[in-house]
Amino acid sequence: MRRVVFNQKGGVGKTSIACNLAAISAAEGYRTLIVDLDVQGNTTQYLAGEIDAEAYPAEAQGVAGLFKQTVGSRRTKRDPSTYVWETPYENLDLMPSSPVLGPMEKELESRYKIYKMRDALEKLDDDYDRIYIDTPPRFDFYSKSALIAADSLIIPFDCDSFALHALVTLMENIAELQEDHNPGLVVEGIVINQFNAQARLPSELVDELDKDGLPVFATYLSSSVKMKESHRERRPLIDLAPSHKLTGQFLELHGELEGSEALASVNAA
Repeated sequence: MRRVVFNQKGGVGKTSIACNLAAISAAEGYRTLIVDLDVQGNTTQYLAGEIDAEAYPAEAQGVAGLFKQTVGSRRTKRDPSTYVWETPYENLDLMPSSPVLGPMEKELESRYKIYKMRDALEKLDDDYDRIYIDTPPRFDFYSKSALIAADSLIIPFDCDSFALHALVTLMENIAELQEDHNPGLVVEGIVINQFNAQARLPSELVDELDKDGLPVFATYLSSSVKMKESHRERRPLIDLAPSHKLTGQFLELHGELEGSEALASVNAA
């Protein structure tokens, strides 16, 4: 199962959600890979811990290395696993981002390399039970590559009026991409993030999502300073604060995801 976490609006918690779900997946025994397609590299910084990048040769520099081998006159054909790093957490591997992804984007787009991520992850399916993909907050080459490579889409929603308006455009873009590139992509659900039950606006916005018939996960993620502490310590919540309320919410959300996966398997059979 390959899941992409994506929203065109920034600041909605993409990286936090992708990383913490991946960390819980690994903690529960699933062989898990997380791919960082955002040039900012927040997922890489969050999960790489004290990994020494110099210990990895230049040809193994994550996503950038994977894409780089597809262009130029001397194309190599390294196995995608070459571009995967181990993290300090058991069962959790990372395909890291790099600042050079920015300058590479135009060349990759002009050479129509948009299916290369899908091809690479298909080769890694036997190595991992779950693959999570973090994306830039833009509908660009890298996010499209991720959406084409994924089986399902998780959309973070941060209970803001601007986020509601942006969601309309997002769903239109997703529908077009499904039609043109990935008809099998399923919108698995919208994650309500930074939810404040004491405020009226968040509940009103969620009601609007429900009225529009959009798939919303039953588990809401609360706003908490513990997440900022998790970022600072570069430790996912399941490791930093396993008994915290927000960690419990992530565990419940992960349970929803795995429940839907089990149901899909039964239906397919």
